[in-house]
Amino acid sequence: MGVSIIQEQRDILINTIKNITAGDWKILVVDNDSKKLIDNVAKEDDILNHNIANIEHIEERREPNPTMDAIYILSPQPHIVDCLLADIERRRYQRCFLVWTTVLNPQLRRRIDGSPLAKQQIAGFETLSIDFFPRESQLITFRDPWSFPILYHPACNGLIRKHMQDLAQKITGLCVTLGEYPKVRYYRPPNPIHEASVLSSHLARFISEELDEYAQWNPNFPPPSSRPQGVLIVTDRSMDLMSPLIHEFTYQAMAHDLLPIQDGEKTTFHMMVNEGSPDAEEKDMELIEKDKVWVENRHRHMKDTIDKLMGDFQKFLDQNPHFVGDNKDPTSLNAIRDMMAGLPQFQEMKEAYSLHLTMAQECMNIFQRHKLNEMSPIEQDMATGLDEDNRKPKNVLDAVVRLLDDDAVTQSDRLRLIMMYLLYRDGVIPEDINRLLAHASLPPQDGEIISNLELLGGRMTHAIKDVRKDIQPLFPIDTKTPIAEDSYMSRFNPAVKSMLEYLCKGALDQTKFPYVKPPLDPNEDALIGQGSLRAAKPSWAGTGRRVVDNRQRIIVFMAGGATFSESRACYEVGATMNRDVFLATSHMLTPQLFVRQVGDLSVDKRRLDIPMDRPPPRAPAHLFERPAPPPMAKPLVPPGGQRPVPGRAPPGPGGLPGGPRLGGSTPSPAPAPPIQAMSSMSLHSSKPSNASDMAPPSSSGGKPHKLEKEKKKRNIFGMKKG
Repeated sequence: MGVSIIQEQRDILINTIKNITAGDWKILVVDNDSKKLIDNVAKEDDILNHNIANIEHIEERREPNPTMDAIYILSPQPHIVDCLLADIERRRYQRCFLVWTTVLNPQLRRRIDGSPLAKQQIAGFETLSIDFFPRESQLITFRDPWSFPILYHPACNGLIRKHMQDLAQKITGLCVTLGEYPKVRYYRPPNPIHEASVLSSHLARFISEELDEYAQWNPNFPPPSSRPQGVLIVTDRSMDLMSPLIHEFTYQAMAHDLLPIQDGEKTTFHMMVNEGSPDAEEKDMELIEKDKVWVENRHRHMKDTIDKLMGDFQKFLDQNPHFVGDNKDPTSLNAIRDMMAGLPQFQEMKEAYSLHLTMAQECMNIFQRHKLNEMSPIEQDMATGLDEDNRKPKNVLDAVVRLLDDDAVTQSDRLRLIMMYLLYRDGVIPEDINRLLAHASLPPQDGEIISNLELLGGRMTHAIKDVRKDIQPLFPIDTKTPIAEDSYMSRFNPAVKSMLEYLCKGALDQTKFPYVKPPLDPNEDALIGQGSLRAAKPSWAGTGRRVVDNRQRIIVFMAGGATFSESRACYEVGATMNRDVFLATSHMLTPQLFVRQVGDLSVDKRRLDIPMDRPPPRAPAHLFERPAPPPMAKPLVPPGGQRPVPGRAPPGPGGLPGGPRLGGSTPSPAPAPPIQAMSSMSLHSSKPSNASDMAPPSSSGGKPHKLEKEKKKRNIFGMKKG
């Protein structure tokens, strides 16, 4: 196995904390977003074991601790800077070590620099590049499903520029974490028919500029390495519309397609554990990288997965024959699950195998119940444009209509079939779409979902008199290579796989995948394909070095969401071509999610509740509350003097008196408490005009902070003018 981005990000976090604590106890302060980043790669105990006395949330109420230093790991958002400055104003901790998860906006940096108290209390200031979520060793997401409508919804044009800047910053952070300053290439559709066809080219330029700027202000980037220079390919969902629709029968993709897997901050499957025993309970089982059964089997075909699970369990039974009863059949999935319930002393192994046997069995039940075995051959024909004999398929429409008539085929599968058929045909006349929907007993509204595919470059309709052209696939299939019989239901490969194979061979078409900065040597691609660019372990490399460090790293960014089949393809090409291939994307797509998001492209933008359209979050009010002064002594009431009027309000908060002072027949009125003035008062003094931009001292460990630099004026796509 190559490098793990999970481990890389974890090491950066832990080493940053270790370098700052340096053996002294400190408090760690996080915000909601930075905590999610930390929790994704490290356990709380991992943090506490490195001289962290406590972990506190900056948005929550906390007791002051003015005798201890605090490490702040924060996301650089305006309301989080407000929270930080409120802490500094109140001297909540002795000294502050600031660690940002990504680059701080220059305006926010100036607000911190303009605080005299901040200059006194800040003892360290550094920026990490960790604003992304490693999901697997070589799969990264941004947990941002809203990226899809922002990029493709016609009404979201006003959000695209800011969103692309955010994406570019996150992708640059991933490159920095991997120690890569890569060559940047992008997908340029050969025959674009949609407005978003320029998406990849503009995003690639944003990323290239962000990388150049980071390198300009960080002379130690990239770190020295014997690896060939990495490659970053920016593409988007329009490159391959078949992958999110086709039924895939490898374990991970099939399970996410067919089962009710919850995919949020954790990926879980709800099931009954210890079924049939007194300890039976319903439980959310997590699918994680530490689950070796999951990692070992997730990219296998389902048939091979089941064979492997049953084979491994059979080995266990052979080693422990006393677990097999007289009436137990160890070749049956259900019998194996029953036997698992009787193994309390092997709890971890039992739960892992129980989880995957249950998931595999449920997938196969759905496969048979909804006739996926009959759907698959025609799906493969449409996705590849070839039949099992590598010839142009015949009677495709008849096969599709027969399946649309079958009650066992679900409505969602019928819609997927129609969408695939229209992509295969490169569009039909509008009347034919209506006939197909009526034949499938689908509501007319589904016609909107179909027509929305045109926003992603899929041609759905054409006029009767249109001249039809033979559309060449992006990556033509070699029809001379015969197809193995056991591969008939998995002939289709995502376009990402072919793209990576051509790239590794040095044969990726530069007209369809141009460089942002063309290489000086036009033969460079061919040299890479021959493996001559330091592809072998150098003779001077120490014997202790891992050979894996020498593999070229390729990063694929898929805008608009990626599929699990594309993730599998990246691992497979990496293993075959001796590369470390990382897939990064905004979010992972299942067929159901993809169809729903395509449907949302014609919904009123206001109904989508895109976070960028919401009011910006504000710092909690309690952070700005003044501590209550000690209560005033109660004045004595002189004989015959006024007594408090019953029902009068008690003294207000903070010990301020609520009415006239007592003590005389004609008391002078007390000045009104300055509540109005306090509420409008700014707690953060603005920087005086003559103040210099004095930066807080930087901590000795960690990467140099990207210096504040105002961006040059750019046009709508962020490219420099003139």
